[in-house]
Amino acid sequence: MNARPLPTQDDEAWRYSDIEAVARLWPLAAPESVLVPAGGAFERVIAPEGGVIQLDLVLGKGARAALTLLNAARDYSRIEISALLHEGADFSLIAVQIGGGEATLEIVTTLTHAEPDATSAQTVRMVTGGAATCTFLGKIIVAKDAQHTDAAQSVKAMLLSETATANAVPQLEIDADDVKCAHGCAVGQLDAAALFYAAARGLDPQTARSLLLEAFVAEVCADDTALLVQARDALGRVG
Repeated sequence: MNARPLPTQDDEAWRYSDIEAVARLWPLAAPESVLVPAGGAFERVIAPEGGVIQLDLVLGKGARAALTLLNAARDYSRIEISALLHEGADFSLIAVQIGGGEATLEIVTTLTHAEPDATSAQTVRMVTGGAATCTFLGKIIVAKDAQHTDAAQSVKAMLLSETATANAVPQLEIDADDVKCAHGCAVGQLDAAALFYAAARGLDPQTARSLLLEAFVAEVCADDTALLVQARDALGRVG
């Protein structure tokens, strides 16, 4: 079991958490550890109904890991991903968070590029309504010897109400000098012009809103039909 003391919001990794909800789950079980051997591949879809999931990955030389996350619980849900990348490894993350009511949803990632020529890409979309809070904390660490690292993050969040909150905190710690690291973040609301365009073509406001939200999420999960169906159901609860 996790012997650490209960975190507080003074801890950067738990700043936006629902600490009362965390206390009900504490102490946490030990993280699941997965070693992907050299040249191997690992894929997983994670769609929890609540609680805390912790996954620690080690990717051997030339290994590949691909994770797809749908965090759409009705209460509190946190997904923590840690990945250590060796030479030539590749890590990809596609994540969707959809929160409504008073839900607190979190995705926290820590990627360590430990050796040269590894690549990572993280694409996150968040839709937040009601008084919900959705958070993505993404840290990328590039070690001194990890030359030719190629790491990217793309985070976009859609706010559906004045009481909804979206937090996106990218962090880069780079000790190598020949790397390509990029991150982009945008938080906004539904495009009024797009809503007007849809209305002008006969769509009622609710249908137009639903279609725009589904298109926003489908940017990252259109290739997974089952996941898109789950996301659509979650959007129905929120929007």
